[in-house]
Amino acid sequence: MTDQAFDAFIVEETADGQYRGSVKNARIQDLPEGDVLIRVRHSSLNFKDALSISGNKGITQNYPHTPGIDAAGIVEKSNTPGVAPGNPVIVTSYDLGMNTAGGFGQYIRVPKDWVVPLPDGLTLEESMILGTAGFTAAMSVEKIADIPKNAGPVLVTGATGGVGSMAVAILAKLGYTVTAVSGKSETDFLSQLGASEIINRQAFVEGNKAPVLKARWAGVIDTVGGDILATAIKSTRAWGKVTCCGLVASPDLPITVFPFILRGVSLHGIDSQHYPRELRLALWKKLAHDWKPDNLGEMATHISLDQLNPAIENMLKGRLKGRTVVDLT
Repeated sequence: MTDQAFDAFIVEETADGQYRGSVKNARIQDLPEGDVLIRVRHSSLNFKDALSISGNKGITQNYPHTPGIDAAGIVEKSNTPGVAPGNPVIVTSYDLGMNTAGGFGQYIRVPKDWVVPLPDGLTLEESMILGTAGFTAAMSVEKIADIPKNAGPVLVTGATGGVGSMAVAILAKLGYTVTAVSGKSETDFLSQLGASEIINRQAFVEGNKAPVLKARWAGVIDTVGGDILATAIKSTRAWGKVTCCGLVASPDLPITVFPFILRGVSLHGIDSQHYPRELRLALWKKLAHDWKPDNLGEMATHISLDQLNPAIENMLKGRLKGRTVVDLT
């Protein structure tokens, strides 16, 4: 079996310094060393994947490379007790899809500590509708989950994106009043997820130059950074909590210390890549049950490996909404 060929979306650097991905044959014997060999059934498209496919050396250092920071499938071979052939499993985060061959190939081989048993209540497909985006959203929700439901609305920025849309859906499921900020005209989509108010991105940041703005939000889940995050922090209520996990708008944060020292606002960074294993297992169980969005299946578009290139282009241009699941069956 070590010489078995399989399909993989492989990104290569061309002679003119460009990066192009295409579906090619790969071989199991060429996968990195690891404890568990997994036949991938589903993956999903994330912003890190788009960066890797674009040749971003901060994400992926060596090419040719198979991206895909998410994977869900069936254990094919294992030398680890408790992870038996035939088990359905999830792999997200760590180095998968960055410098380790990832979920855009029909097989992956990874260390045992990266493997999460598929929790009861989720199918493999549903786990990839969630994927890193859903897990990151859940980490963000967990940081603010002690805010009382009647304390005021919770703001979600970048609300039509993968993390943002998942955050809206999870918060609504838990009974929070959600306000969504988006640059796209997707009112129906956001309303269906559970947003009770939708604010245009440009209108949200207009007139935000004051060091502190009118207090509105009991909590904030920010997915984009930059001026939008700064505006959210400046308009958070006293002792409110703000999480940040993205930088698609900007990695810069143009803000003073006033919201922190005058209102006691706290800012929490979210890093799903290095989240401790025991906490990871517990959070996946929440996503499989009490935190599982009611409309999960409606949040995803399904594509094949052959359809990755146009999907990546649309992601980089901000044209996607919700989640994009990659089917490898």
